Amino acid sequence: MADVNTAFEHAVAESKNLPEKPDNMTLLKIYALYKQATTGDVDGKRPGFTDMVGRAKWDAWNELKGTDGETAKQQYIDLIESLK
Repeated sequence: MADVNTAFEHAVAESKNLPEKPDNMTLLKIYALYKQATTGDVDGKRPGFTDMVGRAKWDAWNELKGTDGETAKQQYIDLIESLK
């Protein structure tokens, strides 16, 4: 578990220094995996129609509902590695 946490923290730091900015769908996946890994399942209401960015983030995070934190961390690490 400690190895995954260390690798996750390293991947979070590396995500800020990627060679090029990922597309919006990839950015949503990075956001959702980070939130699932650090917070757990999404809670609260889905943002309204006028908040399109918040709604897209909520939807992406909600798709990961039920994924345990360690699995989300490993998926985050793998995604960041693939973008380098």
